[in-house]
Parts: sequence; structure tokens; C-alpha cells
Amino acid sequence: MTDHVTDLRPHEVAVPLPGAFDASIWFIGRLRTPWTDRSQCPRRGDPETGPDCRVELDPRWIEGLAGVEGRERIQLLYWMHLSRRDLMRQNPNFGDASVGTFSLRSPVRPNPIAATVVRLLRVEGAVLHVRGLDCVNGTPLVDIKGEFGAIP
Repeated sequence: MTDHVTDLRPHEVAVPLPGAFDASIWFIGRLRTPWTDRSQCPRRGDPETGPDCRVELDPRWIEGLAGVEGRERIQLLYWMHLSRRDLMRQNPNFGDASVGTFSLRSPVRPNPIAATVVRLLRVEGAVLHVRGLDCVNGTPLVDIKGEFGAIP
């Protein structure tokens, strides 16, 4: 386990975490990518030339995919389960100053929820083949939202 007190970069500030959670969520599936470590992940996924990845939905939620096939893009919300959650000021480039967590796209945040728009390549049962992810293999899926615009 990492010692969060001594694991700070210059100018970073951590806060004590609350003693309990305010809400609960269900993970509805897992994201399958080629990256096994956070350091391998791209800073931002590329929906045009990025690698083909899979969204593996728990079969109990498969009825929720009705109408997804045929969409060009979908939005995925996922839980960055490997991220620390106590930093309020970060120094991502080891510079001479830090900035607030909420001004960054960093995975380090109180609630490590990520949102990305991916290109939907095809749907095969409970598996969506997509391009544009930027997370570690096995990342928990929180939600899927249809693309912006008209319903097909």
C-alpha cells in the first residue's frame, strides 16, 4: 500500500477522506483494453485511430442495449479504480506550482469517475466493440449513454 503522506509531489496537497460514502453504484460491466498499467494508458482516447477495445456488459443489463446498435458514438462512464482520491492540489508535471484537482482531467479525484465518447464499431450480444478508450484493462463500467442527437 502506498504511503499517501510521503507520496506527494512538490506543491501537492492531500486532504483526509470522509469516514463514510454518501451513495452506492453498481458496476454494469468491465472495459477491456490493451493496457495493463496506468502508465501505459494514453492521456486521451482516440476514437478514430485508437485500438479496438471491448465493453463487456453484465448480461443482466443486456435489455438496456436496445437501440444502441447503429449509433456512431456512445458515451461511457467508468470508475478509475486504481486512482488515489485524496489530492486537492496536484502537480502533474513536477513544476514549480500546483493546480486544483477540479481544473484537471486527472484520474486522481475524490470520486474517480471518467467520461469519454467512443466510436461504436459493432455490438455482439453483451459486448460492444469500441475505439477511443484510455483506461486500464478491467476498469469497471458505471454507465452507457447514447450519442447526442436524434434516436435512430
